[in-house]
Amino acid sequence: MLKKQFDKSKLPSRHVTEGPARAPHRSYYYAMGMTEDEIHQPLVGVATCWNEAAPCNIALNRQAQAVKMGVKSAFGTPREFTTITVTDGIAMGHEGMRSSLASREAIADTVELTMRGHCYDALVGLAGCDKSLPGMMMAMIRLNVPSVFLYGGSILPGKAPNNPEVPADFANRDLTVQDMFEAVGRHQNGQMSDVALDVLERVACPSAGACGGQFTANTMACVSEAIGLALPNSSGAPAPYESRDQYAEASGAAVMNLIEKNIRARDVVTQKSLENAARVVACTGGSTNAGLHLPAMAHEAGIEFFLEDVCDIFRDTPYFVDLKPGGQYVAKDLYEVGGVYVVMKELRKAGLIHEDCMTATGYSIGEELDKIALEADGKVIHPVSTPITKTGGVVGLKGNLAPEGAIVKVAGIEAQHQRFVGPARVFECEQDAFEAVQNRAYKEGEVIVIRNEGPAGGPGMREMLATTAALSGQGMGKKVALITDGRFSGATRGFCVGHVGPEAYHGGPIALLQDGDIITIDAISGELSVDLTQDELDERKAAWDGPRETIYASGALWKFAKLVGETYKGAVTHPGGKAEKHEYMDL
Repeated sequence: MLKKQFDKSKLPSRHVTEGPARAPHRSYYYAMGMTEDEIHQPLVGVATCWNEAAPCNIALNRQAQAVKMGVKSAFGTPREFTTITVTDGIAMGHEGMRSSLASREAIADTVELTMRGHCYDALVGLAGCDKSLPGMMMAMIRLNVPSVFLYGGSILPGKAPNNPEVPADFANRDLTVQDMFEAVGRHQNGQMSDVALDVLERVACPSAGACGGQFTANTMACVSEAIGLALPNSSGAPAPYESRDQYAEASGAAVMNLIEKNIRARDVVTQKSLENAARVVACTGGSTNAGLHLPAMAHEAGIEFFLEDVCDIFRDTPYFVDLKPGGQYVAKDLYEVGGVYVVMKELRKAGLIHEDCMTATGYSIGEELDKIALEADGKVIHPVSTPITKTGGVVGLKGNLAPEGAIVKVAGIEAQHQRFVGPARVFECEQDAFEAVQNRAYKEGEVIVIRNEGPAGGPGMREMLATTAALSGQGMGKKVALITDGRFSGATRGFCVGHVGPEAYHGGPIALLQDGDIITIDAISGELSVDLTQDELDERKAAWDGPRETIYASGALWKFAKLVGETYKGAVTHPGGKAEKHEYMDL
């Protein structure tokens, strides 16, 4: 095979490898065992979020080695580095959850700084858990370098062994970590024994990989393919599958092709490709967190694509992929029936996909879809002509309680349960609400309000999975509703409204609610309102004592709270692509 010749005169790595003045820099590369050829080839950053915090990240290190082989096969020089991850499944339900959203910004920042500092020419980014996926893609878009994203893969589903202590509905289904959170609610309710809980926790998560349902990690993995930053079908194979190495190697080779063709991240991530990504989230019943991460990714490109824009797409996209938590199947099942591109092929039949968007292959979405022979299987992927429901699995809400919008996942919720009117039961933070749920200190028909959990007010915009799972475990998922200026896990079930904006910290209407106020949540009409006049709200605002003080007066969370912007814009911490005065690749 003839070696490709790359002209480094216009690549960033020329600043550290070319010319007599860079002899000291080259001496460092020789110190690491690099050859002369390797020094003068394009330098490709291979970034992972590998750590030993949780199964979602544990396989990334191994997969990175396969990526490096792919880069080398196409005459590039891979340089591996790592960044942080905060894993939501471990951080959930306690103070650690405040670090989750802030970690997205830290991931993007640290990848950017590493790439800039060492003048790498392109990026292959591997990520495995919720915030690391958008964080890694945000870095790609911010730097605007040739980029390929690779998901670490999902976990295999768990199975309960034969044990008379395990309730039948747990014994007869695929298990995910969501089931464990709900099992805690059953246990607290006296409907599950200590033995059953012990048995289930040992089998629910049987391998490496991210949570198996269409929770945030798998939602954003589907986004990576739909938006074009990942190779077709690369997000579907579970983490333990050896085929992941083939996708990894192909991703390394693909980024070299992008360098050669000068196809950069913002050639891929456009208004149209963001719309494609939102379509795929909607039709798969994906996580509400996509309503936070898609605007943040758009922001890096200087594109205004806010929560309302995402929700407009959700509203007119049919929901036809039957995935947990609203449905029956897990990521492995979607992969086995053809994956994201079969889903997009169905969307194309309905005229709901922009086919001219560029992808990491160097070909357009339409050209890649033409290669897909598989059709919807009718179980995991229903035909778009006979969807599960006619509108998306996630819905945007607005009204006098959420002037800047809010979001609710309705996948798996029957239409008659998509309107809820009830009196508010107000809690000042998640812990207070969780304790009340544990102690049954709430009533059927109430709207549980959890405030002061927004990006600035939390700080950190925590997810409420422990509380919502406990409600489901108590059999109350359809008998109460819940609203918050915080977030929900992609694993959340029930009528739960998040991202209420403005948040309480900024004096939004959620800060002014009192016990007994009548709240209307209507996912059919898109309404979130409280039965108060504007004069009554203004009167309460005048009497408001101001933001609730937090215990975070210094450090990373203090810094995040000071910098973070509005939720509907993605809760971002810098001015974004519109404010840029240079291109990293062209310095």
